[in-house]
Amino acid sequence: MDYTDEPHGVFFMIDNKSFYASVESIERGLNPLRSTLIVMSEADNTGSGLVLAASPQAKKRFGISNVSRQYEVPVTPELLVVPPRMNLYIEKNLAVNKIFRSFVADEDLYPYSIDESVLDLTRSWRLFGATPLIVARRIQKTIRQQLGLYTTVGIGENPVQAKLALDLFAKHDHELLGTLTYALMPAKVWSITNLTSVWSIGQRTAAHLQRLGIHSMSDLARVDPFELQQEMGVIGAQLFALAWGIDRSQLHELVTPADKSWGNSQVLPRDYLQQKEIELVLREIGLQVTTRMRHHQQKAGCVSLGIGFAHVAAQEDGRSGFSHSLRIEPTDSNRELVDHLLTLFRESWAGQAVRHIAVSYSRLVPNTGLQLDLFQDPQRQIKDDRFERVLDSIRARFGTTALFPASSLLQGGTMLSRAALVGGHNGGNSFD
Repeated sequence: MDYTDEPHGVFFMIDNKSFYASVESIERGLNPLRSTLIVMSEADNTGSGLVLAASPQAKKRFGISNVSRQYEVPVTPELLVVPPRMNLYIEKNLAVNKIFRSFVADEDLYPYSIDESVLDLTRSWRLFGATPLIVARRIQKTIRQQLGLYTTVGIGENPVQAKLALDLFAKHDHELLGTLTYALMPAKVWSITNLTSVWSIGQRTAAHLQRLGIHSMSDLARVDPFELQQEMGVIGAQLFALAWGIDRSQLHELVTPADKSWGNSQVLPRDYLQQKEIELVLREIGLQVTTRMRHHQQKAGCVSLGIGFAHVAAQEDGRSGFSHSLRIEPTDSNRELVDHLLTLFRESWAGQAVRHIAVSYSRLVPNTGLQLDLFQDPQRQIKDDRFERVLDSIRARFGTTALFPASSLLQGGTMLSRAALVGGHNGGNSFD
C-alpha cells in the first residue's frame, strides 16, 4: 500500500479509564485502580439493574463488565455498589476537556463521548515535548494530578489509528499508552483473528466476513476491495481501509446525515407485564418525541417501535424482543403517531414482560402547514392542531412537566420521574 498521499498527522484518542467508577472512587477517597466499585442504574429486587461502569479491580476479581446485569453481580461486602450521578460525571468531563484545551486549540478538540476525546496535535505537540509519547505522558500526569483520574492514550497518524491503538494496545499496557502508524499496521494488527475486538466490527459484520472467508485482519487487508464493496456496500470499502489503517476523514468538517430521525428509548424501572402500563409509557415516549420533532417544524413519514423483553421473558421466548416500522402519510399529530405505535405494539406483543421501549420517527419532511383530511371534521382538526401547539409553547417556556397528561400519574407512568434524570440516569450529587 502506498501511503504517500494519505494524511500523516498526530492524533490522540484519550479515554478516562472506567470513568464513572473512577469518579465515584475518587469522591470516596479511594484509588480508582485499586477499588472494587461498580456504578449500577435501576437496581431493584428483580435483579434487572444495569452496570454502567466497573472499576478495573471489580472487573478482574468478579468478572463484571460494563454491560452486566444486576443478577450477574455477586452479592459481597467486598464490592461497593453505587447509583449513578450524571451531573457529577458531566462536571468532571468538562474539567478533563478544559485540560485538553491547554494542549490543543478548540477547533482541534473533538469530544467523542462522555469519557473519550480525540485531540489533533499535529500542529501543537512540539510545544509540549520532544516526542508525541512524551506529550501523552504529560497529559496523563496533568489529569492525574489535578483530577485524580487515570487516562489511556492511543496515538496514531489519523483518528482511526488512534482509536485502534487505544482499544487494542493502550488499555492493556502498563503505562496505558499505545501507538500505531501506517508502517506498524501489518505487524501489530493483521495477526488479530477475533474480529469483534476491532473497533467498528460487530457480531453481524464479523459473521458476514467469516462467510466470505475472512478470518483475520490479514485476510481483510488482502481481500479484493472492489469485490468486498460489491458484497457489503460502502461498509466493505470502510473495512478494507480499516485493515490498512487508512482514515481520510476531516474531523473539523461537519457531516449532515442524509436521513435524520427523532427518537427516544427507556429502560423501564421494573418488568412491565400489564398491557395498560406498557402502553402508558409508550404514549409518553411517543408524545415526547413528537414534541421534539414539531419544535423543528417537521413531520414523520415512518414510525418505528422497538420492544426489549425482560431477562426471564427473553429466555422463555427465545427472542430478546421485537422491532417493527410502518410507513405512513407524513404527520406531526400526537394522536395519529401514538395510534400507529400502539398498532405496531398490539400486533406483535404476546404477553411477554417488557423492560425496554424505543420509539423513533423518520422519513422527515418539512411542515408546510396543516393538511386537512376530507373524511374528518375540519374544525376539529384545526382545533386539535392549535391545542397541541399551545401545549408545546407552554412546555418550551416552563418545562416539560408544566403540563402533562393525567395518565402519567397512574401506576407505571415514568414521565415525571424521568424528567429529573440526566441522560436517562440519576443526576444527583450526593452519595444517596
